[in-house]
Amino acid sequence: MSSNTPSPDTHPHNTFPARFLAWLRGLSFRTGVVVLLCCIPFYVLSFAQMLLPISVAAKGVLWTILFGLAKCCQYAGITILGVEGYRRLKARMKRKQQTHDNTQPAQ
Repeated sequence: MSSNTPSPDTHPHNTFPARFLAWLRGLSFRTGVVVLLCCIPFYVLSFAQMLLPISVAAKGVLWTILFGLAKCCQYAGITILGVEGYRRLKARMKRKQQTHDNTQPAQ
């Protein structure tokens, strides 16, 4: 292997998913809600722009951009909520298990 070839473990394509997942894990539940709520104005604007007195081609471009932004915010918010929601569910299950273990009588 030559010195110019990156090793498999440091190749950027191999580390991106891991870095992206780590970044998602760092986002809070509130961030997910805010990102999810950002999709509402984009949905409204994507259809409200049809009332503007501009060409059909411009309306199509605006709709594509605004609707795409709305979908992007929607899926990003759901993804963030999913990561944080999993964490909350796991913590709740752990608390229930500890409570259940503490309430059982000793034999």
